[in-house]
Amino acid sequence: ACICKKNKRVTNCRLLEGVCWCDSVGSGASANVNCDTLTSKCLLMKAEMTGSKSGRRQKPKDAFEDTDGLYDPECESTGVFKAKQCNGSTCWCVNTAGVRRTDKHDADLKCSQLVRTTWIIIEMKHAERNAPLNTESLKKFFKETITNRYMLDGRYISSVLYEEPYITIDLKQNSSEKSSGDVDIADVAYYFEKDVKGDSIFHNNRLNVSIDNEILRFEKTVVYYVDEIAPEFSMKSLTPGLIAVIVVVIVAIVAAIVVLVSSNK
Repeated sequence: ACICKKNKRVTNCRLLEGVCWCDSVGSGASANVNCDTLTSKCLLMKAEMTGSKSGRRQKPKDAFEDTDGLYDPECESTGVFKAKQCNGSTCWCVNTAGVRRTDKHDADLKCSQLVRTTWIIIEMKHAERNAPLNTESLKKFFKETITNRYMLDGRYISSVLYEEPYITIDLKQNSSEKSSGDVDIADVAYYFEKDVKGDSIFHNNRLNVSIDNEILRFEKTVVYYVDEIAPEFSMKSLTPGLIAVIVVVIVAIVAAIVVLVSSNK
């Protein structure tokens, strides 16, 4: 037996050639979890649904980044999300982060491919404080945490921006850049979000956000997703929160294009 330090939602752990392997809760022996790396978000969500007695977790009041909240996903044998997800006779298409990117339809819906999320924006608002944080210390903390704790190669952290009281982290990872050994930014964002909200996936290893020996408290965390291909929502089906997210994402993409064009002149 062994302890899976990077995922507490596992069972039947065994040591094979120095690596701890476990079964993911809810997926059984068909989903082998390698405890030396992050577990895929799909398997984590499935385990969380299995462990939730009510079948649906309480969602934080500000969680408008994913209007469906937690659902019981279908995962491929590799642990990634199946492009088509269903709840009974209602189906929708998701991206590699498992977030719905189409309207909900009946079971005849076709999702031809799993669209890659290439850019994840994590926006945090810290609690009120007397003086701003030291920007360099803050950037150093988050870059080191993301590379060490979540094992993400530093080249995928495109920026850490501090505009008091907001901290914005940009993770960018195109499919062409990602090698087989790299963790996925969608999994990193899920682990990070859980850590910040005090519901760590790690076994007995809470994240303390401490900058210059001072613990930092957060009022809210929002995660935005930008896909390789734009989402396919009809306006009438959108909730105000989702419209806000899409507007932010579109604004962000347009801004990025403008910068790109002007810098190439």
